[in-house]
Amino acid sequence: MGLPKTMKALVAYSQTDYRFVPDFPVPECGPDDIILKTEGCGICAGDLKCRHGAAMFWGGGIQSGYVKPPFIPGHEFLGTVAAVGSSVKAYSTGDRLTADQIVPCGECRFCKSGRYWMCQTHEIFGFFSNLNGGMAEYVRLPKNSVISRVPKDLPLKPALLIEPYGCSKHCVDRAQIGCEDIVVISGAGTLGLGMVTYARMKNPAKLISLDMQDNRLEKAKEFGADITWNPGKVNIADEIMKMTDGYGCDSYIEATGHPSSVVQGMQIIRKLGRFVEFSVFAAPTELDWSIIGDRKELDVLGSHLSPYCFPFVIKNIASGKLKTDGVVSRLFKLEEWEKAFEYAAGTQGDLKVAFSFA
Repeated sequence: MGLPKTMKALVAYSQTDYRFVPDFPVPECGPDDIILKTEGCGICAGDLKCRHGAAMFWGGGIQSGYVKPPFIPGHEFLGTVAAVGSSVKAYSTGDRLTADQIVPCGECRFCKSGRYWMCQTHEIFGFFSNLNGGMAEYVRLPKNSVISRVPKDLPLKPALLIEPYGCSKHCVDRAQIGCEDIVVISGAGTLGLGMVTYARMKNPAKLISLDMQDNRLEKAKEFGADITWNPGKVNIADEIMKMTDGYGCDSYIEATGHPSSVVQGMQIIRKLGRFVEFSVFAAPTELDWSIIGDRKELDVLGSHLSPYCFPFVIKNIASGKLKTDGVVSRLFKLEEWEKAFEYAAGTQGDLKVAFSFA
């Protein structure tokens, strides 16, 4: 049976014009393509910030525009193969698949050196008219997609965490955590919780989770944090210095996207420590950069996407070693996209919100 001609889709026509379209054209399957029938798609903080006009997506100030509308959002998707092109040999209809967010060009210096996640053209599902995302009933995986198989018996809710937990793993790996380290992870949203449950596998001396919401801290404790603190109620700097004889933590992972978390991290990290920045920010951060060099000689590292992480994450989500219970809190139909985006912003205390096409 062939593909239908049209599908339900959420389409961004401009910064201020997102629409549910009940009859958007189904993507055509070229010889190197795979067409997935979408099973589910998570809503990322990046999707929210794009929807609300963040300059990093639409341009503004010193940044040029990145997105190319009209596009279908969504990069946290998985689905079942509905059609394969004539040149595709490794996959067949019925396979359950997901894909890395980025579709590397394969030609730039980063791709050729194996660092595909920093591809110079940097095309990611869900922001380009030629690379539509998973907030639709069907999604096209082009030739260079980085594809992973998903066990057919893995329930939808934990499966929806493959992409965010892949990002969490890469970030924690950047921190180079050792068994004697005092590690602070600032932020206990979906990504922060993914970092906590993976960092627990590294067995640091102390794993500390910070968040302004106590319910998230409870989940962080459940997922393996030794200590949880709310910066609105606890003087974090005082507590860290008491714990470390005045030296500071060894690693600080910033996963909130709030400027105050950056300043806090620079205050509590020890000399020669490792600061890892993960978040997408909605506002600039002011910082005395002499802390990085003259005061502490820090390793300041970025973390982007989830290179080579999906196979590990899929295996360990399926086995239960990476904890997922309660993270995906609500599933919406695509027609309810406005309500879903509202809930995804945390207005009702949710962590991860997603669309289900079941």
